[in-house]
Amino acid sequence: MKRWRRKLRLAAVAGIGVVALIAAGCGSSGGSGTNSSSSGAPVKGGTATVALPAGVTNNWIFPFYAITNASTYNGNQFQWMFYRPLYMFGNNTNTSVTVNYPLSPAAPPVYSNGGKTVVINMKGWKWADGESVDAQSVVFFLNMAVAEKANWYAYSKGLLPDNVVSYKATAPDQVTMQLNQAYSSLWYTYNQLSEINPMPLAWDVTSLGAKPGSGGCSTDSAADGWAKCKAVYTFLTAQSKIASTYATSPLWSVVDGPWKLSSFNTDGNVTIVPNKAYSGSPKPQLTAVKFVPFTSDTAEYTALKTGGLDIGYIPTEDLAQKPATSPLPPANPLGSSYYLEPFFSYGIQYNQPNFNNPQVGFLVRQLYIRQAMQYAEDQPGIIKAIWRGYATTVSGPVPTVPSNPFTPAIQKENGGQGPYPYNPAKATSLLTSHGWSEVGGVMTCQDPSKCGAGITKGEQLKLTFDYATGIAAATATYQAIKSEEASVGIDVTLIGQSFDTIIGESAPCAPMSSKCNVQVFAYGGWGFDGPGMEPTGEPLFATGAGSNSGNYSDPTMDKLITETHTSNSMDVFHSYATYGATQLPFMWVPEPNPFGIQAITSKLKGVTFNPLFTLVPEYWNFTK
Repeated sequence: MKRWRRKLRLAAVAGIGVVALIAAGCGSSGGSGTNSSSSGAPVKGGTATVALPAGVTNNWIFPFYAITNASTYNGNQFQWMFYRPLYMFGNNTNTSVTVNYPLSPAAPPVYSNGGKTVVINMKGWKWADGESVDAQSVVFFLNMAVAEKANWYAYSKGLLPDNVVSYKATAPDQVTMQLNQAYSSLWYTYNQLSEINPMPLAWDVTSLGAKPGSGGCSTDSAADGWAKCKAVYTFLTAQSKIASTYATSPLWSVVDGPWKLSSFNTDGNVTIVPNKAYSGSPKPQLTAVKFVPFTSDTAEYTALKTGGLDIGYIPTEDLAQKPATSPLPPANPLGSSYYLEPFFSYGIQYNQPNFNNPQVGFLVRQLYIRQAMQYAEDQPGIIKAIWRGYATTVSGPVPTVPSNPFTPAIQKENGGQGPYPYNPAKATSLLTSHGWSEVGGVMTCQDPSKCGAGITKGEQLKLTFDYATGIAAATATYQAIKSEEASVGIDVTLIGQSFDTIIGESAPCAPMSSKCNVQVFAYGGWGFDGPGMEPTGEPLFATGAGSNSGNYSDPTMDKLITETHTSNSMDVFHSYATYGATQLPFMWVPEPNPFGIQAITSKLKGVTFNPLFTLVPEYWNFTK
């Protein structure tokens, strides 16, 4: 299924333990002879054709954006290939979720002053126009973050840039930041510095053809209310809306990553080619990588079967039931022309209620209603019947696959279903005990004194889910949830839309606002691949967070999240995660990505799928 752009952080104590546990739990790809890539000698050149997930297109290139343009496909698998973040995460394996300093334009940060001072040293990379990826590139981004934090998907009140007292270039390739208190160095690296994306002076302009730096954002300050940065942001955002010019604009050709755009079509067809000025390593070996869109997974699979793709995914319905001891199917449905690789995803899936929606906000604010909806959902049944075992239960805000020390005990209860296992009788009991009874098959409030604040007599329990189309198993999942909720008197209407359309509606909104038109977001979930790389909750659950599309707000949750920023204690982290599992800021649904199966032509070597969705085709090569 598809994924919004998300990243959460990683707690200090478990930074090494997570990797070890993931490696032990997943291992390298293999088994049943299904993934044996060509052993022929590597050759330089060739074009690899890659399938985009059904219904997904890249539609935003400027790496400073609001939640409405935030997705893994715009970020980790598109922008990062051209514009390297300050620190890259993940590598060319199916297990790594840690920082990757060799692929980053900055050396490891240096913390001092008890964790209140951070020094960032740049490596001296070059932008494609010859400009240095230096301290000024970092200051430019930080200035933009201060000026436009309300429009930055990674912003969470009190965190970057709010927690930075001062920052400045202390040498041409060095930035020094003074923080407002001592933080865990691992948390700050994984969840704060990870969000910085150096930007070239070629972007510090307010018109095409203007002299680099003439916009003044890279040297702006609060003295003018950050007016220069605001003007530059307005211009760059407007340019990013003109997707048809991505491959030809003089702005977006100034890259520091291993790849640059060769062609871009708004229908989703995208071709990238090597950036010959790339300072890092390894250098790309392919001539080009071509990304191809599909409206359905059926069409994508047909292209795979007919040899029209070098890399694609096998729909769940075309796989044999997953063995208990292997992430791969017992047989390769494509035969020897392709080998198979698992795609483990470090994330969670959910249906996100909109607490500020004027039609249903007063309903979903009631914890007992969210509990009833969770009890009504048969995750084990959906996993077996629809996902053929290539999915896992989701029971709280922390991934359970791959295995990791962040998962609290409560999420492992009831066979991994957590505190609210499938139990329609409990769902019905919760509702009737709070003043509801079925009228015409739909739960209707009979006693407002029990139903909850804002709920009047005669109110019916009806909600609309906006779900992402294109994946047959995902559609079947939402249809099953609709049926299960109906069995306890909860009327769910499904509205299918493209993933891009739904995230375009996902900006946080004020209570009762006309902009809060979505009742429940059912676009997929969140991968802990940004903002932040540790599975804490500030981007999703903190009051006012940029990625908090459902407008959830709870002072206890805010307090528990804040405590994870400075403490390395697993007890502190588990307190947050346990509260999240019991409070249901989301209704959890099965996570299919941990066992996604990808097919790669036997002629292409070096292809793996990182749990953080980090895409690094510079490691790929064809063979003889």
